[in-house]
Amino acid sequence: MSFQEAIRVCFQKYADFNGRASRSEYWWFVLFLVLAGLATSMINPIVSGLFTLGTLLPSTAAATRRLHDTGRSGWWQLIVLVPLIGLIVILVFLAQESKD
Repeated sequence: MSFQEAIRVCFQKYADFNGRASRSEYWWFVLFLVLAGLATSMINPIVSGLFTLGTLLPSTAAATRRLHDTGRSGWWQLIVLVPLIGLIVILVFLAQESKD
C-alpha cells in the first residue's frame, strides 16, 4: 500500500473500528501524522492542537484495526496507561505480522 492510499483509507474509515489494517497501512498513516504534526507545530501551537484533536479518532481506529490484524482486541491500546512498559508492549503488538 502506498503512502497516499494509506492516508485515504484511514480517513475514509474515520471512525470504523471493525476490520483489519495492514502493517504498511498503519505505519504510513503514523508517518503522515508525525510529519503533519511537526509541520503544524511549526505554524502555530493552536493549529497543532486542532490537528491532533481532529486526528485522534482516526488514529485510534487505525490502531484498533491494526491490533485486530494481529489477532488482538482494540482494547489493548489501553496498555499505554502503564508507564514505560505499556508503550513498549503496544509498539511490539503494532509491529507484528498479520495473523489469520
